[in-house]
Order: sequence, then structure tokens, then C-alpha cells
Amino acid sequence: MAVSTPVAQPKQFRRSALWLALLAAPLAHAEPVTLDPIQVTAERVADADTVVDAQALERYQADDLEDVFAGEPEVSVGGSVGVAQKVYVRGFEDPLLNVSVDGATQAGVLFHHTGRIAVDPDLLKRVEVDTGAGKATAGAGALGGAIRFVTKDPEDLLREGEDVGALVKLGSFSNTKGYSVNTTIFGRLNDQWSTLVSVSQSDHERYEDGNGDEVPGTDARQQMGMAKLVGHFGNGQTLRLSHEVRTDEGERPQRPQWVVSGFNKLYDLDGRRDTTTLNYAVAPEGNPWLDAEFTLYQTESEVEQNVEDRWGRYYGFSRSIGGDLRNTSKLGDHSLTYGVDYREDKVNAGGETDKRAEEETGDVLGVYLQADLWLTQQLLLSTGARYDDYNLRDNNDQKFSEDAVSPNASLAWHVLDGLTLKAGYAEAFRGPMPHDAFKIDRGQNDPDLKGEKAKNTEVGFDYVYQNFSLSAEVYRSEVKDAIADALFGPAIYENIGDLESDGYRISAGYQWNALSAGLSFHSNDAEVDGQPLTVYEHNLLGNTIGDTWVADLAYRWNRNLEFGWQGQFVQGIDNLETSVGTIDKPGYGVHDLFVNWLPTGNEDLRLTLAVKNVGDNQYLDHASNADYEHLAGYEGVVGLPAPGRDIRLGLAMRF
Repeated sequence: MAVSTPVAQPKQFRRSALWLALLAAPLAHAEPVTLDPIQVTAERVADADTVVDAQALERYQADDLEDVFAGEPEVSVGGSVGVAQKVYVRGFEDPLLNVSVDGATQAGVLFHHTGRIAVDPDLLKRVEVDTGAGKATAGAGALGGAIRFVTKDPEDLLREGEDVGALVKLGSFSNTKGYSVNTTIFGRLNDQWSTLVSVSQSDHERYEDGNGDEVPGTDARQQMGMAKLVGHFGNGQTLRLSHEVRTDEGERPQRPQWVVSGFNKLYDLDGRRDTTTLNYAVAPEGNPWLDAEFTLYQTESEVEQNVEDRWGRYYGFSRSIGGDLRNTSKLGDHSLTYGVDYREDKVNAGGETDKRAEEETGDVLGVYLQADLWLTQQLLLSTGARYDDYNLRDNNDQKFSEDAVSPNASLAWHVLDGLTLKAGYAEAFRGPMPHDAFKIDRGQNDPDLKGEKAKNTEVGFDYVYQNFSLSAEVYRSEVKDAIADALFGPAIYENIGDLESDGYRISAGYQWNALSAGLSFHSNDAEVDGQPLTVYEHNLLGNTIGDTWVADLAYRWNRNLEFGWQGQFVQGIDNLETSVGTIDKPGYGVHDLFVNWLPTGNEDLRLTLAVKNVGDNQYLDHASNADYEHLAGYEGVVGLPAPGRDIRLGLAMRF
């Protein structure tokens, strides 16, 4: 949940004190030192709790979601291989979040043993994360927060006075004997229009774990293509039209998030995502009443798995069509954002003879209002509400209709120079929606199914003194009447109980000349009716992650050479009581290194060396499926071990 600041107000009220320290710190060198993996830009990103920028992704040659969020202790990614990766924010799994790419909501779930988010880090301009239910503008169903992936525009790549350019990136990965190739061509068509076309391909063999053992089912061949057209017109008008296609194929276990075993054999599994987005914005200079944004999108995802010796080919398909229209009006120092959003979801599944044999459809209409009001020069009140109306027609022709109002309010008080105290409360609502495509042929909904209601409370502070920054927050999130189909029971979706996520985060940062350092700690307890969340028993709900430390150091030797280190340390959990027995989650520590070098003294040529898991540690990420194999009858129920040491070389050539 973010406590934001209108753009015209002092910087000290922005969400993270760490950002401010690194933006404002005096430097002994003449050139700017851009060493922080989180960066606030002039665009409208102040509402996000966390912002990961493109520079952070380039440092470690980011290849998947785990790389994207490696520096964020409140965000965990498990699964080890892209198709199986799931994202957890404060213990809640990503289906409880509102996830979007350039404003296009990614709403469908195709198979509960796979991940549902696929992005290409090369094309990301930034990633914004809202932790916990927050502002009314976060979108429908943001029970545990929101993740917004924002891709690059042609203007982000074009230099001043340049009309056309090209960027070619080559990457090699020692662990998988893999490679990646990305070619992006961008240019100005005239004074108003610019465009880019980007094509990527990567090919990875099976990776080796920390013991040097090859892990079956982890090979991957991925292709991505994106075209974007951007127009700038008079009266502050901007138009963006983009289309993105991403494919993933490989030989995977039938349940890709588990290791290969006698009951979990290897089969071909292919996935694809297509997203088309239209964004229009108008903000005439000198008109405080009009700052409007309109988004229209369609996103389709599909998966095909050939379980040849059992039921044959399985097809899952999900489509979301929607839009969002909002406007922000300024009244002096105050601002008011109001709008309406709508989304229609469809999930299909079937076998080889009929790919669309089973179907569920749903829609949600939302109306929202959010105000940022300066009560005094030191006290900011942000308050608002949204109304959501959900409708669902399930595979058994049952109809469900649920609606609710979700209010929020937060305060940011600038007590003294450099110190801001914060407190907030927010609610979010999600009605019954189409479910996992893999289960809709046999899954049913409880006729008395109710919507889910989230409540999130936070208290914290931001402190900045010269080059030092410190921030902390304590939170409690609760989702009442969480919807799931209970493990070992009939495939019936029902309200299984209340989810709870309690925790706190502390972050500190320091910058001295060309050296920057950061340290963050996050502790979280996630439960459902008092039982710890686990991905095996509570698929699509959440997971239990040990206390997590993230530390980083970066140093710019000169304007052409930069190097650094990042460490993640997760405390073990012993005797975790689950519904099927007691399990352990051993702790681990992972170290990563990077070196960035500009041999020619400019961005025309960049060489990057990154070493992931320097110590070649053998471990099972806490965000993956835990190890149940010691329990009788659960042989093979264990997540994929994390990859061992991976030496990544990157070459970026700009023309």
C-alpha cells in the first residue's frame, strides 16, 4: 500500500526514503553515479511501493521473473524454470494480485502447477509493485496488491537528435549452455510518430543444480516479438499502440513445478501469450482539470501439453478484454483521480478432439475515486474508494453476482526535516471468477460461494539524513472467505477460510562518493485459519517464506566501469506443521556478482559479466514447492532445486 505525493509537492513525501537519498546525495565525482536498482522517474510512478528499473535488470543479465525481483525481499519467486515460476508478495500468490503489462490485465490461470506470468526482461522499462491492498486506482481484485510491467517506448532508446537506431543484445549462460539474442529497431517516422520492433529468442538446455546434477524438465526455447507505435500530438496528447507475442516450449514434467518422478513423467508442454494494448493520454498544459488516460486491451494465453500415455493432448485457453478510463484533476495542491474500468474474462479447456469443450465466463465493472489532500504543508491525506460488480457463469451453468465498496485512507506526516511518519488502511474486493482451466471440466463451485474481502493495515516511517536513509513498516493483511478447492477433497471451489499475512520490513541505504550500499530485511507469517500457507496445499493462494535479508554493494570505478555484489539470505524454517505432516524448509544464502564495462566510453558497446549463485550452493527456494518426500506416500512431491553457478556474458551493440 503506497502513501503517494502529488508531483508538485516536496520529494520527501514520496514512498521510499531510499530513493530520495540516492537521488539527492552529493557526489564527489563530476558524473552522476546511478548505482541504485530502484529509481524514481518524472513519470507517474509515485504510487508504487517498489520500482525496479531497466538498469537493475541489465546488471545481472535478467532472464526470468526470479532475476527481475531478486533484490526485493517482499517479493519471492519460486519454480526455478520460467514455465513453473510463481510470484509471491508478502506470502500471497500472484492470482491474488492485479497483474498487468502496459495496463493490460493478466487475469487467467491455465494450470495450477505452472506460473501464469511471462515477460521479457529485455523490453522492460520498469516494474512497479504495490504491496498489500491499497489505493482505489490499483484495479479490480487487488487483494494482495498489484504488479505493473511497463515496456520501453521508442523515445527511451532514441538519442537526442537521432531519427533511427538499432540495439543488438547477445547473451550466453554457462549453466544451461544457453544463449539469448535480441534485436530491436527503433526510429522516428516524423515529428509526431515513432516506432519500435523487437524480436528475441533464447534456447536453454537443462540446468545443473548446486551438486552438479542435471535437472530434467528444465530445458526451454522461448521466442518473443513486440511492435509499438507512439504518437505525440498537440494539447498534450499521447497515443501508444502495441502488440506482443511470447512463446515457450520444452519437455517438462506433467506437473512442471515438481521434480521428475515415476508419476510425474516428462511430456512436451508449449505456452503462448498475445497482448494487444491501446493507450491514450491527454494532459493540456495549463489545464489543471484534465489529465486523462484511456487503456483498451486484449490478452490471450494458452497452454498445450501432450500427456500421450494418459489422456493425450490437453489445451487450456484464457482471454481477457477490458479497458480503463480515468482522469486526474488538480485543485491547487490537491488532486482527485476518478474513473471506471471493465474486464471480461473467458477460460476454455478441452482435449484433442475439442479444444474449447469446457468454458467459464465472467466480468467485473469498477468505479473508483482517489483523492490526495494536503491538510497542512506537512500532512497529506490520501483517501478513496472503489465499487466493483462481479458476474460469473461457470461450467455448470451456475450464475454468481457479487458486489462491494472498498474504501481506503492513509496519512503521511512530515514531522521534521527528513522524517515522515505513515499510516494507512485499505480494503479490496474480488467476486467469484473463472477458475483454473485444467480443472473446469470436473471442478464445480459451491452454490453458496461468496466474494473475497481484503483488509490491509500499515504503519511505518521514512527517514533521510544526508547520505543515509532508513525506512520501516509493519503490516497486517487479511483476506476473508478466501476461495479455493481443498486438497484431497472433491474439486469444489468454496470459501475455505481467512488468509492472514503479518509482517514487517526494514530497509537502510548509504551512499559515499561512488559507492552505494543497501540492506533490507523482511519477515512474514502467512496462514489460512491458523495453518501455514504452502504451495502444495494452497495452490494459487500463497506460501510460507523464511525471514529474508537482501544486501547489495555497487561501485563505479569511473564512467566506463561499474561492478557490484548482491546477496540474499533466507532463514530456515523447522517443523512447519502442515495438514499432511511436518516439513522443514532449510535456509540458504546466495551471492551474485556483476561487472559492466563500456569499452568505447559510451553506450555503443556494453560488455556485462554476471555470476549468479557464485558459491554454487545447493538449495530449494522457499518460494518453490517444499520437500514432502520424507512423508510416506509423498515420494516425488518436491520442488525443483535452484540452479547452481551460472556465468552470464552479455554483449550489447548500439547502431
